[in-house]
Amino acid sequence: MSFNIPSWLPWCLTAVAIVLVLVQGIVHGRKIQALQTSLKNRCDTLGRELHATTSGSMGVGQRLVACERQLFELRNAMDEMRQNDPLRISYDEAARLVDLGADIDDLMNTCGISRPEAELVSALKKRQAA
Repeated sequence: MSFNIPSWLPWCLTAVAIVLVLVQGIVHGRKIQALQTSLKNRCDTLGRELHATTSGSMGVGQRLVACERQLFELRNAMDEMRQNDPLRISYDEAARLVDLGADIDDLMNTCGISRPEAELVSALKKRQAA
């Protein structure tokens, strides 16, 4: 049994294969173009979102710096108020006198504080010493 292949069949199959490859190339080219467009849109969107986030972060950073500056100023003002507080000076003096061995009556007379305050200062200093 002999099977004859016509001479034009390989040429037709080759032509069909070439056409299929061209069609596949066109389809893939369109898909690539669509993917590129989608990727460009995503990159643009991410760029805008990143810019917005960066701008927001800078605003928050500036507000944080302002808050830190304000906190520093408040701390300085509070320290200055503590140093200039006449009652605090009396308590510091009373604590120093307790360290030197003064009794409660001496604290009351010297520092101008009440008996309970003098007792408290004395008790705290003795507790710290122990």
